[in-house]
Formats: sequence, C-alpha cells, structure tokens
Amino acid sequence: MENKPGAGANLGTAYAAKAPADGHTLLLATTALSISPSVFAQLGYDAQRDLAPVTMVSTIPNVLVVHPDVPARTMQEFVAHVKAQPGKLNFAAPGASSGQRMTFEQIKQATGTDIVMVPYAGGAPALQAVLAGQVQAMIVNVVEATTHVRAGKLRALAVTTAQRAPMLAEVPTLAETVAPGMDTFVWQAVFAPAGTPAPVVEKVATDVAQALAQPEVKDKLAGMGMHIVPGSPQQLGAFLKEDIETWRRVSRAANIQPQ
Repeated sequence: MENKPGAGANLGTAYAAKAPADGHTLLLATTALSISPSVFAQLGYDAQRDLAPVTMVSTIPNVLVVHPDVPARTMQEFVAHVKAQPGKLNFAAPGASSGQRMTFEQIKQATGTDIVMVPYAGGAPALQAVLAGQVQAMIVNVVEATTHVRAGKLRALAVTTAQRAPMLAEVPTLAETVAPGMDTFVWQAVFAPAGTPAPVVEKVATDVAQALAQPEVKDKLAGMGMHIVPGSPQQLGAFLKEDIETWRRVSRAANIQPQ
C-alpha cells in the first residue's frame, strides 16, 4: 500500500492512472474523484478516460454541526438564523475542494442562504475551529462528530444522506428538514488503470465483495460509520458519471472557478 497525498488527492490518482494496466495497481478513491474536475484546471488525468471502475466499497454519512453558542436547535432555525444576517456567519471546510465544502454549497443553494467558507489545511484544524467557536458550522462525517455531539461540544442539526445515520439516529436528514431530495455522502471505491483487462477487473470486484462480506470486516467498517455497498464495475462507472455532473452543477451555481 502506498499513500500519495497532496493536491486534493490528485497526486495519488494521477499516479494510479498512469500505472501499468495489469491489475497489480489499484486506486482506492473517494468523493474527491468526482469533485476535482470542477475545481482543478489541471488534474494530470481524466477520471472517466484514464481509470477503469472496479467496485464501490462503502459510503459514510456526513452531518451538519454547529457550535453550541449558535442559537439554533434545528436545521430550520439555523437557516432562519443565517438568512437574518447574510454573509456574516462562517462555516469551516478542510480545503476549498473538499466534499464538505461542496456539500455546504449544495445546502446554500437549496436553502437560499449566504454563509461564508473558511478553508483550513485539513479536517482536524477545521473541526478544532468549530469546537473553539471561531467558526459557527461545519459538515463533518458522523464518526468524527458523534463523540463531540454526545459530549455537548457540538450540536448536530441534520445528516446529509437520504436515510438517518445509525450513529446519530435522533438527528433528522436534510431531506426531512430544509432540502427535499438531498442525498450526499462520502464514498470509497476501487479503480484500476484504464485498459486493465475486463476479466481482471471482474475478478478484483468479486474478491473485494467477498472480503467485504466477511463478518469481521463488516463489523470493523460499521464501527467506522461505513455502509458497505459493493457493486459491479458498470454500476460504479454510471455512478461516477452522475456524481461528476452533480458537482459540476453545484460548482457552476456557486461560481467556483477551477484553479
């Protein structure tokens, strides 16, 4: 396993995309793969051209949290609070190209609100800023949020997936509250370099599904807030295409210029 962080996950993705298409190099990709075409002018790869979909692995719900000093106990109250002072409240994001930032942009568009992003160099400093009350709100995955919510250090207002999150079952969804039909999440999936023989791709997809079906693996991932959703290469390819288009629409509406 090789970790190649940097440039919003694009360095590692480009490395995998240019690897020999022999089935020995695989990419564990995340939501950044769908968002990057909307926010980066030069990627060094084309996700739909240079990568072969193998299988989805899992999804993780996000949740919108606020500092306890924010006078809103529901998502509806938060929207009203933001609308009462447009452009004066802030939300933290672990980078301008992060899924958390883009999800917040989607919420802003669905609710007609104006709240300003404050980018941080990673999720930990972004979350710390909210915990310290320096920033009012953030989108964060349920695993990171739950401990702080239970301790009263953060208030959870809504989860971003269509279904409620088991870890925070009492927290309603955005679709239930202020954004009907909204369903966004962090996802993880396996890709291979384009040109990898179809039988090899199918074999890897089958092997991943078998590994994910093992009880100890299922339990471990569930404890990390992951919902296991393996599928076919064709299903992943269709999902990636749709997800890229979704974030392009959000990006255009937010007037985000690729850098």
